[in-house]
Amino acid sequence: MPIVAIDHVQLAMPAGREDEARVFYGKLLGLAEVPKPADMAKRGGAWFEAGAVKIHLGVEAEFQPARKAHPGLRVEGLAALVEGLRAAGVTVADGPPIDGIARVFVEDPFGNRIELLEHTPS
Repeated sequence: MPIVAIDHVQLAMPAGREDEARVFYGKLLGLAEVPKPADMAKRGGAWFEAGAVKIHLGVEAEFQPARKAHPGLRVEGLAALVEGLRAAGVTVADGPPIDGIARVFVEDPFGNRIELLEHTPS
C-alpha cells in the first residue's frame, strides 16, 4: 500500500500557551485554527490548517523545542511574509537559496524551527 501524502505535521508546545500559538500560526502565518475533537481538546494545544497544510500543536509535559527537525512550508509572497514577521518581532534567518527556491528560517514562540520557502522563477 503506497503512502500518498502527509496528512499533518505534529509539533510540540508547552502547556497553557495556546494564545501565543494563535498569534504566530493564525495571525502571522495566516493559518486558520480548526476545532480539535472534543476528547483531544481537553489536553490543550491547537490545530491550524490552510488547504492541504495541517499543523497540529500538542502539549508536551517536558517540552523541548525541535531545533533541527522542522516542517518546510511553501509560501507565496515570501518577502511580504518576512516583512510582517520581522515587524512583529520574529527573528528571520535567511537560508541559502536552493535551485530556484528562496528560503528563510524562523522559530515559533516555543523555539520550534520552521522553514518558509518559495519557488522562484528560473
